[in-house]
Order: sequence, then C-alpha cells, then structure tokens
Amino acid sequence: MNAPEKLPALDSAALGRFVDTAWSERIVPQLTDYIAVPAKSPLFDAEWEAHGLIDKVVRDAAAWVEGRKVPGLTLEVVRAEGRTPVIFFEVASTRPASTQTVLMYGHLDKQPEFSGWRSDLGPWVPKIEDGKLYGRGGADDGYAVYAAVSAIEALKAQGVPHPRIVGLIETCEESGSFDLPFYLDALRPRLGEVSLVVCLDSGAGNYDQLWLTSSLRGNITGTLKVEILTEGIHSGDASGLVPSSFRILRQVLDRLEDSKTGRLLPQVFHCEIPAERVAQAAATAAILGGEVWKRYPWACGADGGLTLPTTTDPVEALLNRTWRPTLSVTGVDGLPPLGNAGNVLRPYTAFKLSLRLPPLVPGHEAAEQLKALLEDNAPYNAKVTFHPDGRANDWGATGWNAPTTASWLERSLDAASRTHFGAPLGYIGQGGTIPLMNLLQQGFPQAQMMVCGVLGPKSNAHGPNEFLHLAYGQRLTAAVAEVIAAHP
Repeated sequence: MNAPEKLPALDSAALGRFVDTAWSERIVPQLTDYIAVPAKSPLFDAEWEAHGLIDKVVRDAAAWVEGRKVPGLTLEVVRAEGRTPVIFFEVASTRPASTQTVLMYGHLDKQPEFSGWRSDLGPWVPKIEDGKLYGRGGADDGYAVYAAVSAIEALKAQGVPHPRIVGLIETCEESGSFDLPFYLDALRPRLGEVSLVVCLDSGAGNYDQLWLTSSLRGNITGTLKVEILTEGIHSGDASGLVPSSFRILRQVLDRLEDSKTGRLLPQVFHCEIPAERVAQAAATAAILGGEVWKRYPWACGADGGLTLPTTTDPVEALLNRTWRPTLSVTGVDGLPPLGNAGNVLRPYTAFKLSLRLPPLVPGHEAAEQLKALLEDNAPYNAKVTFHPDGRANDWGATGWNAPTTASWLERSLDAASRTHFGAPLGYIGQGGTIPLMNLLQQGFPQAQMMVCGVLGPKSNAHGPNEFLHLAYGQRLTAAVAEVIAAHP
C-alpha cells in the first residue's frame, strides 16, 4: 500500500508576502477606482437603476475577480427584476470528499456623502496619506471582495488544500439588506453545507491585533413626521394659539427616550446582557482603557474643555454601544436653513430616526411597537406618522449574538493574530448592524462565524474622512487565509 500523500503546510511568512503584494499591486489600485464611484445604496439614491453606479461597481468587481483566473473559481452576477444585484462566486474544494463550505460576505453599496470632509479630501476623491486610503466605501466595505479572493489566491499559490468556498457580495446592505432574503432563498441550493461564515464588514478595537466581533446591534430607521397646518403662518399671528409641530414632536419622543440620560424607556427595546458578553467587555476594556471613548472627535465645551461621553467607564461604554438601545436623530425636514428662516410658524417637522436595538431584540416586532408608540394618541390631535424604512413586511433589522466559538476556530484565530499582528486575538461587540448575520445564523445554525473588519479607531465609516487602514487590511487578509487553511 502506498503511503498517503503528504499535504503542503502553510508557510505563513510566504503568505504574508503574497498578501502584501496583492494589496499594493492589485487591491489598492482597484479600491482607488471604486472610491471614485458614488454608488450610493438604494435608500439614498431612489434612481439607482437609472444612474447605473451600483451596476458599475458590480461589473468592475466581477471583472477584477474573473481577471485573476483563480483555479476552480466561477462567478455569476445574479439579478432579479427590480432588485439590486449580487455577485456569487464559487471555488471548488481541493480536499477529497469534503462537504463543508466556507461562505465569504461583503457589500459594494455605499452610504451618502455627509458633510465635514477635510478641505483636501472628499467622499469620492480617493487619497492615500500616512498608510490610510481615504474616501467613501473603501473600508465599509468595498475592500471585502478583493481581500476575500486574494486570501483564496494566497492558499492556491502554496497548493494548500481548502474546503469549498462561496462568496456573496450584495449591494443594498446600507439600506438594510432588504433584497438579501430573496437572494438567500434563491441561492440556498448553491450555498451548500455552510460550516464557516467569513464576514468582512465589521470593526476593530485597535490596529494592533485581530478582533473577532461577538455581537451586532439591530436597527430601525424611519421618518417621524408631525403635521399641524397645511401651510406656514406668520408666527406673530399664530404662535401661542397654534401649537408648534416641533414641540409636539418633542412630546412624542419623550414617550420613547429620557432626554436627560438617553435611556430608552419602554422595556420592550431592552434585553438581558449575557454574562459571557459582560466578561468579554471587561477584558476588552482592560486592553483599550480610555481609548474606548477618547477615540471620538469631541467638540470643545463651554469651558474650553472637551465635551463628555455618557460614561467614562470603559466597560459601561462598551456595553452602551453594543448591548443597550439608543436613539439618534440623523436627519430633519421642514426646517429652513438658518439664512432663510423667517418668522413663520412651520406647518410640519420631520425627523429621520435611527434606533439601535440590542442583539437579542427582534427587529420587525420592535419596529411595529415603535410605530404604535409614536403614532397613538397624538397631542392636539395632530397628524403624527412614523414610516419605517424598508418593505412593510420587513421593517427593522434584527441584531446578532455570536454562537459559542469552536475550539479549532478560536485556536486558529488567535494563532493568526499572533503570527500576523504579533498580539493575541481580541473580542469586541459592535454597535452597527449586518442583517445578513442573523439570517445566516437562522439558516445555518451549526455554522461558525468569523466576523471581522477594518473599521478601527477614527476610520469613521458613514461620516466624513472615512479611511481604510491599509496595513490592517493586509494583515486581516492573511489572517482570513490562515483560518480557511485551518478549517477542519
């Protein structure tokens, strides 16, 4: 009987060199072109189909992947009528009799421009400075498809066996992924037996080690509008008799939030924080310390000092931003700009609300309860409406709490972190939302989850001066390859 063939072991140093070259010669130039395209998510560009910008970044990414000619890789752009497209790629297993599948995820749609960019920067103006690639969408998370395919290429370059790998790159994540359930259903027979999900759309506590995301919050977005008149009226004539739409809106929001503390009042929007997550928050706080809150761009206060956070306790700060519900007003309508604000009692006020939910609170049910809370028993019988974003049967996004990490995955993640970052693996909850993760956990309850990303301190996704930390992106790509190679 012949001895079994000895499989090649992964050379981590060679892997690192391959990935560094991939980023400098192939990924960064492609991301530079990608940033220049204002491919805003459908929620922020209702005419996205006519404008063709989402289609452009999809075509560009697909052409880049196909141009790499990765052995065993096939790619398809999947389009359904009236829905945003997705990229689906597949790489055959090189392990005999393997039935396991690794699913890699990212997205190519972007948040809108926002204001406040440095004078030498802009959302659609890519610029590299001090090892950072500035511009909208590079870090959140246009790099994902390129990093994923480069990690696969790195394994192929060494002939290291790997399980079957599929990729799913969507284009409406920033709008709540409302098209994703349709595509997951349509592609489910082709996804296979998913045993590991690699999601590259998350964040990092610092740039010194690999960070595994342990939870994500859910989210409800929508427009709250209060109407009291059919047209504006001279404020000297009507004020004191006609109630202000803004004051009514404040009263309505008082049902939801304690304005002194920011605590959400209805208990239905809260959940018990698992003891494991509290312990992990304490461990992460020990690593990051005051940087948990000092990392933000605080304004100067009235006394010349900086404005302050809700808490300076690092543990409570981490739990506040990952496991407790929070309301933000992200937009306003019905108010003229200051330079054009005459003495007029306005007919209506509208706020865009963003309500972040704890990971274990169901998003759709919470959206229905929020709508009822805000609309019922309107003061002065005003017309109060809350229209959640998304389709009526799919309001709200549910968060995600990671399953228990398998020992093989924890070992390989920690080893990859020590090898490519020189520091152990860190665990951190994230306050953002990735709707896919909850959907995948429901569909593949036995799958392990590697949720990571490049959104570290000051990277400022969704805001001005967003950047991608290039060295971190390189090391993360190498870590992904290491983990796939270690897959049982």
